[in-house]
Amino acid sequence: MLIRQALTGLKALLVFTLLLGLAYPLTMVLIAQVVPTQDSTIRNADGKVVGSALMAQPVTGDDWFYPRPSAGDYDGLASGASNLAATNPELVAAITARRTEIAEREDVDPARIPADAVTASASGLDPEISPEYARLQIDRVARETGLSREEVTTMVERNTKQPILGFIGEPRVNVVTLNNDLQNTPGTAVDVADPEN
Repeated sequence: MLIRQALTGLKALLVFTLLLGLAYPLTMVLIAQVVPTQDSTIRNADGKVVGSALMAQPVTGDDWFYPRPSAGDYDGLASGASNLAATNPELVAAITARRTEIAEREDVDPARIPADAVTASASGLDPEISPEYARLQIDRVARETGLSREEVTTMVERNTKQPILGFIGEPRVNVVTLNNDLQNTPGTAVDVADPEN
């Protein structure tokens, strides 16, 4: 009886060792060889690394698209939210100040400003904004860069990701890749050295 149980255990150990210790890792290696590399590195026209499509960057100047606010000043080491409740007076004041600033910068009614424009993401590093916030910025960016509204709109559309399978998630615009497109567009008035300047 004991020998039979030991043999059953050894057989199970052998099967699981082959499946999980050999077959599964080899399958993952094979998939990694077949699937194209998902490199998030963003390079400018000269090939210089200027950022990652996965991490928001701060911008200054009216010739750029602005990302969502960041509770940690876009510092990867300080990633996180403010953890302030929705009714916290400090958060309410910050949202009000951001809404006023954006309304003045974009020359729009404060009621038109979407929530993601005035609130930070949970990580504070989210590189994506809503299409509504991106469209709100098109006129200013076109005016400041010397591009036509149509050219800037096309860039926004090109950097817009649709929901997975058409229904999982929301449409979103990657501001980092969008600003890189602006930087690499010939004939713009954008400082081509760095989006932070």
